[in-house]
Amino acid sequence: MTAEVGQKAPEFTLQANDGKTVNLSDYKGKYVVLYFYPKDMTPGCTTQACDFRDNQESFEELDAVILGVSPDPVDRHEKFIDKHGLPFQLLADEDHKVSEEYGVWKLKKNFGKEYMGIERSTFVIDKEGNIIKEWRKVKVKGHVEEALDFLREQK
Repeated sequence: MTAEVGQKAPEFTLQANDGKTVNLSDYKGKYVVLYFYPKDMTPGCTTQACDFRDNQESFEELDAVILGVSPDPVDRHEKFIDKHGLPFQLLADEDHKVSEEYGVWKLKKNFGKEYMGIERSTFVIDKEGNIIKEWRKVKVKGHVEEALDFLREQK
């Protein structure tokens, strides 16, 4: 079963970069922009994280919280946040269980090699915990603005 629009978002509990445990239900009453990305410190993931960072205030004005999820451990998330001044939490899905629940843990191919990893994806979860928008196989350029535009339409 894969998470999709119109369904209740799968609940999760993950460790955040600041050492806190985060549950999706902690954000009931707010929109959640839940983005899954492959790896800290890589060019595409850095661009995406910085785009979210640069638009943090706009998301806050729309009553939305940004949460990033990757299989990286908490200490790597902490370095990534420190290096780029990221103002939102990054969650460690080291066993990729949450990524699997959301259907973003996929077989990938790169330079002739096959491996399992995260397919860059974003979900918007409404204030009641339902998935109201999803983007899969996300292209980084322009994506954050697209997410913002969608949230503006919800007002």
